[in-house]
Amino acid sequence: MQLTAPLPNLSPLSDEQQRQLNQVLSTLNTQQLAWVSGYLYGLSQSTGQVAGQPVATAGAAPAGSLTIIYGSQTGNAKGAAAAIQKQAEAQGLPVTLVSMADYKPKQLKKESHLLVVVSTYGEGEPPESAVDLFEQLKKGKIGKLEGLKFAVLGLGDSSYEFFCQTGKDFDDFLAKAGAERLHELASLDVDYQAAAKAWGEQAVNAAATTLSAGTATASVAGAVQSAVGHSQYHKENPFPARLSVNQKITGRDSTKDIRHIEINLEESGIQYQPGDALGIWFDNDASLVGEVLALTELRGDEVTSKGPLREALTRHFELTRLHGGFITGLADISGNAALKDLAGDKAQVNALVAAAQVVDVLKRFPAKLSAEQLVSLLRPLTPRLYSIASAQSEVEEEVHLTVGVVRHPQADGTLRSGGASSYLADRLPEEAEVRVFVEHNDNFRLPTSPDTPVIMVGPGTGIAPFRAFLQERETTGAEGKNWLFFGNPHFTQDFLYQVEWQRYVKSGLLSKISLAFSRDQGHKIYVQDRLREAGLELYQWLEAGAHFYVCGDANHMAKDVQQALLEVIAEHGHKSHEEAEEYLSELRRAKRYQRDVY
Repeated sequence: MQLTAPLPNLSPLSDEQQRQLNQVLSTLNTQQLAWVSGYLYGLSQSTGQVAGQPVATAGAAPAGSLTIIYGSQTGNAKGAAAAIQKQAEAQGLPVTLVSMADYKPKQLKKESHLLVVVSTYGEGEPPESAVDLFEQLKKGKIGKLEGLKFAVLGLGDSSYEFFCQTGKDFDDFLAKAGAERLHELASLDVDYQAAAKAWGEQAVNAAATTLSAGTATASVAGAVQSAVGHSQYHKENPFPARLSVNQKITGRDSTKDIRHIEINLEESGIQYQPGDALGIWFDNDASLVGEVLALTELRGDEVTSKGPLREALTRHFELTRLHGGFITGLADISGNAALKDLAGDKAQVNALVAAAQVVDVLKRFPAKLSAEQLVSLLRPLTPRLYSIASAQSEVEEEVHLTVGVVRHPQADGTLRSGGASSYLADRLPEEAEVRVFVEHNDNFRLPTSPDTPVIMVGPGTGIAPFRAFLQERETTGAEGKNWLFFGNPHFTQDFLYQVEWQRYVKSGLLSKISLAFSRDQGHKIYVQDRLREAGLELYQWLEAGAHFYVCGDANHMAKDVQQALLEVIAEHGHKSHEEAEEYLSELRRAKRYQRDVY
């Protein structure tokens, strides 16, 4: 039984606190509700506070406080920020941790000490949760920030040209606004954990010198959110689930291989919401590992810090994602003149990284390596995140994914496949174990009001979270209208979950569906074209309070959709380009424009 009715207005909670509390409680079953009620009662008794008021203990009044804000795309920045929060709490500092998506930019003027933890994705762009704060700082809308002490931790991937650009930008914006650096900017690569811990200790120590010891305050709603969101299973401790269904859902003649994956979560206690992602730990293909060993003249039984080399290459190191450091490092070790020439040309390195895998470089430039040399060139394996394609209210102890299998034909006729997608599609038998965890995404959530209209744009595998959205709205009886935009190459081969969408249209749950099958006619039609065609009605839905969601490719589709949306707002709202951009910014700030892009 789930609590879906709003709480009666009988407490001193603000409307926003009630909204947050309702959102958390609506995800709980009867047993969890009983636990939370006891937790809150004990909390109120131990503090002597009324629910809804700040929870704090007596202590010296702090000379300011420390705020940690994070902008995270895949959860890394969020995790690093939470670890720094614990470091600050261990020193007794008054500290608050908040996502940039929930942070009001004008609050910067009230801060005394600020730590920024932010990732970079795509072509040097801020993560979705950081866009509004980033833009307001960039445009100088917040004004002078003299008196603010700050430090920035940037996370990124040195394989990309604009490495840690968002962290560098935040550091620059804050300094130009007159804020004072507590500690130097750090720009960390994918193996960031140890360096992030050291940076956190140094930054917290720097903050502590100008802060008196005190106790951080936290709202009851925040305490509930923290308690409820905790799971014993996470990135470092995944749950050994079972693969129960692996079904191809594109046609025999499709250019895409897309799988519907179902995973059994029984006995895990894992809870997720529509909009969350599932992390998948995978093993590299045994044949690929064998090829790497052969090309480096290694046996595989050599001892490494991660165990025997063959096992280490299978479970602990990236082989399908190439990075520039592998190319330059191999050039230094091998002494190969041609490889050295290539490594010295940044454009050639970037092109190779985008098109090849580790084994392709070794085939082109064979080199006899020691086990230690090979491992030193490789990056740690990282899990892949997939948008969840099911609502737990519908499927209970299961989780569904929509996985596009990555396959790259090579010039020599061989086929290179994505590490995790081919693991799920090709190498993992049904009922086999797969290590998983949930990455919560509070920046991609259904409206709290069941009557709010929803517009969903999800071409290709971007359809996944919207299947979850509609399952959730059906099981909870939400009455708001729903409009889906979906696109793929061909109607007959690539109409993912066609029967389900037809059922939703027939039942009335799906009010409108706009389809764009790009290759079914002489000229290509994409979802952004359908947005423009339906511009007047689309704008009317926005004016009526609709929430607008986008999921899928960040580099092209999401940018094209945003441009089309701006044109619709400008044309049908009779606005200038600048006014349309501000309208869209307001939607983002109100969490009515949300994107899950990758």
